[in-house]
Amino acid sequence: MEAENEEKLIKGTIIFTTLGALHYGFDIFSLKIPSSSHHHLYQGDDEEEHRVTDGVSINFNGQFVANGGDDDDDDFPAIVYVSERSGSPRIYLSRRATATGFAESQLQLPSPPQSLFLDRPLLQNGRLYFISAHEPPDKPFKSWSALYAAPLLHDNEEPPLVRLTPYGCVDYSPAISPSGKLIAVASYGSRTWGGEFRDLLTDIVVFPDSDPAKRTIVCQHGGWPTWSGDSTIYFHRQADDGWWSVFRVDLPEDLGISGTMPTAPTRVTPPGLHCLTPAAMHDESRIAVATRRRDKKFRHIEIYDLQSQKFWPVTELLNPNFHHYNPFVSSDSGFLGYHRFRGESAPGDSIIPHISYVTSPIKQLRMVRLNGAFPSFSPNGDLVAFNQDFDSNSGLRIVKSDGSKRWTLLKERIAFCNSWSPTEENVIFTSLGPIFDSIKASVQIGRISFDSSDLSDDREDIPVDVKILTREDTGNNAFPSCSPDGKYIVFRSGRSGHKNLYIIDAVNGEFEKSGGMIRQLTEGPWIDTMPSWSPDGKLIAFSSNRHNPDNIEAFSIYVIHPESGGVRRIEVEGWESGELNRERINHVCFSPDGEWLLLTANIGGVTSEPVAMPNQFQPYGDLYAVKLDGSGLQRLTCNGYENGSPAWHQPQGQRGEGAAAGDKLRGEFDEPLWLRCDV
Repeated sequence: MEAENEEKLIKGTIIFTTLGALHYGFDIFSLKIPSSSHHHLYQGDDEEEHRVTDGVSINFNGQFVANGGDDDDDDFPAIVYVSERSGSPRIYLSRRATATGFAESQLQLPSPPQSLFLDRPLLQNGRLYFISAHEPPDKPFKSWSALYAAPLLHDNEEPPLVRLTPYGCVDYSPAISPSGKLIAVASYGSRTWGGEFRDLLTDIVVFPDSDPAKRTIVCQHGGWPTWSGDSTIYFHRQADDGWWSVFRVDLPEDLGISGTMPTAPTRVTPPGLHCLTPAAMHDESRIAVATRRRDKKFRHIEIYDLQSQKFWPVTELLNPNFHHYNPFVSSDSGFLGYHRFRGESAPGDSIIPHISYVTSPIKQLRMVRLNGAFPSFSPNGDLVAFNQDFDSNSGLRIVKSDGSKRWTLLKERIAFCNSWSPTEENVIFTSLGPIFDSIKASVQIGRISFDSSDLSDDREDIPVDVKILTREDTGNNAFPSCSPDGKYIVFRSGRSGHKNLYIIDAVNGEFEKSGGMIRQLTEGPWIDTMPSWSPDGKLIAFSSNRHNPDNIEAFSIYVIHPESGGVRRIEVEGWESGELNRERINHVCFSPDGEWLLLTANIGGVTSEPVAMPNQFQPYGDLYAVKLDGSGLQRLTCNGYENGSPAWHQPQGQRGEGAAAGDKLRGEFDEPLWLRCDV
């Protein structure tokens, strides 16, 4: 009952940014695998590749249904996969994609309705296996990801759900042996996440499906296992020379003994290129891998012949300018699948909506994803100010809160982090200059005013008046937040040599001759940043590393009284001091009633293997809400993306979702920037 009452207090609308995901436009594609002597058949014939998902949202991480196809049949075998079309990841079954490339039917399969994250589904012998993150771990800084299984039942029955990962353990990337008797996972075991996200340092663990508690570590340091027969596992990991490579481990006949198997793995793919996310073909002579080569800009699927030790290109001959991810093969090694950007000419969605609705874990709370960064609501909540491109942070725009119309205020000028005046419908404060730069970089606080009557349906660009509120000789001034009475701005400045908080007049800035003022709010050799004023004006929340100034990556949330200067750290109830010192918490803001803090944090670990995804700077940045006294922590998002820069507005009545207005889907995203090809 207490938890239920807490949830009732979390209400309103939260709008936030998800790094890169809106640009993906992934669909799953399939093609026939030629025999080992006919790899030259891949000559770029578009008819060889068939799209097997319906071109809606993000469709990814598919697997062929075991024993679901026949090489002598012109139809492709059924595929089980993940799609985000419904507002959160759900598992779908694509039945028999025909030679035209379109699935005859796409059925959503049962999974935990409360789960915000589902991944790596497998369907074998009438049983569905998948990774889910709906059960919290026993302590912070652990992933929520675990392996579950459920039988497929008829007549929409609710299937009994079985957790195969022991409580207290973390599992990723499951694979089932051809016989169905053994399961392999990349696992942390019961260890706490160490903070890494480039190479997760998981172990390859094997256990019988009939006795999941009997777990054997068959190899330390490895991820993304795939079976070749019931006794050989291939997996990827970063080798000592820096190249991600595929390794092989052979299992002994007496694997039934639980514990650690000391057998050293054998490196399979050579250095000089990255080989990722392997999929073994069950003829035991080939594997499909995703590669990144020194001279290539895109990740491609290739087939590696284990006997000749030669690579045979596949997707580069078909789509040389698209990234291709996470290959999978059918149980008879007759078909190959993967996901990629579906392209501009494909049927289905070709527009990234300005606003999209995502599943909320709390009934009274609406969650909205913005195609942009650093959103800020207008006083009545009808409009949202934001920066269009998180990477370059170019310009300032306004969008209707239902996503139906958008206007440009600043064009061809770098701006980031916005704060709409709570008392003026036509005034927005923003940072003008490069983001995340040195304390000496020229970044200024700007007051942007415009005529609200110009926001009409027949206009795109809105004329504005730009007033600079900080002196240009003061260096880096950024992250403004306006007081609820509209009179003052709190912001972060590096003018003293350290990044601390300052307050200035919201109209005339720090220019005294015009009636302005400036007051230093915090002072010290640390970083105080991203401040947010409470709705009643009595507190300012901000991120800081003042508890450990030598660590520029570990930030916690503090609140300060703007008049007295009293500072208090928000400590999550029940956490130990060592856990508090590992926090990386940013992007804080208050709930409309001032009772809760909304923030992004790393406390939920990593939900999936980051090397298998496009670039995320922090693939553990999820949204959380916590009370001002540190109690009632609630996780609001859970996925493999970086979610951040949220804004929270008061409860709104039911609104339409607006027209399907948005930007052209271009598939523009990067490989992990740390996946270097010059090692």
